[in-house]
Amino acid sequence: MSKQHITTTINGNEVEFLCETQQTLLDVLRNDLGMTGTKEGCATGDCGACTVTIDGRMVCSCLVLGVEAEGKAIQTIEGMAQGDKLHVLQRKFLEHAALQCGICTPGFLVAARALLERNQNPTEEEVRFWLAGNLCRCTGYNKIIEAVLDAARELRGA
Repeated sequence: MSKQHITTTINGNEVEFLCETQQTLLDVLRNDLGMTGTKEGCATGDCGACTVTIDGRMVCSCLVLGVEAEGKAIQTIEGMAQGDKLHVLQRKFLEHAALQCGICTPGFLVAARALLERNQNPTEEEVRFWLAGNLCRCTGYNKIIEAVLDAARELRGA
């Protein structure tokens, strides 16, 4: 089987890689590019642990082929912090103890960032709806929802 040459942008950086045509974007990110922040929870698109954005749309990277990344702009969990400076969502997850084992955390953070980029004043119901594709087996959801709402308040300067 021949590998395909892919050129894409990941977290603002142009990236080139070779991948098999049946290889998932999740496998490319983790195994070929060393970006292990994106997690595999189910490999069926049910848990949201592997959530990334492609051209601003949230997707489960376990359901997207690496070859589909050609010419796209991808954002992963690795692109949230700016050096040592955590993104407001990352800080709020820590402050609210909105994580335990960490498998689901990257997916929740990427999804929450996508929400707050569109709506900096979401209601609790909107946050719950937006994050509904992400499953957590450890913390429950209240701390996660509170962390996102607190981050939204800070982003608005409230």
